[in-house]
Amino acid sequence: MGKQMTEMLKGTLEGIVLAILSVRPAYGYEITARLRDEGFADIAEGTIYALLVRIEQKGFVDVEKVPSEKGPPRKVYSLNAQGREYLDEFWTTWGFLAERLEQLHTEGGN
Repeated sequence: MGKQMTEMLKGTLEGIVLAILSVRPAYGYEITARLRDEGFADIAEGTIYALLVRIEQKGFVDVEKVPSEKGPPRKVYSLNAQGREYLDEFWTTWGFLAERLEQLHTEGGN
């Protein structure tokens, strides 16, 4: 992944993870696997775990510890009302930026 992609991803990864959790609750490794399935192959698990701590601290998710067949219980994250509100704002902002970028791209003749 190039430096430009990495920088852009830093600004949007929180919204991307919340979008994944809006579909269904998941634990850290499931989220990482889903991101990799979606083409974000270079995202390290540690990045996702640090982000999950941040969104938990911000109150965007509820966390439930569920028994694991292998090892300690897993922390399963589910999007709560505050997180859904933040995600809605993220999508509104994303739509605004995408429209403006497309307009600039079109005006530039590309």
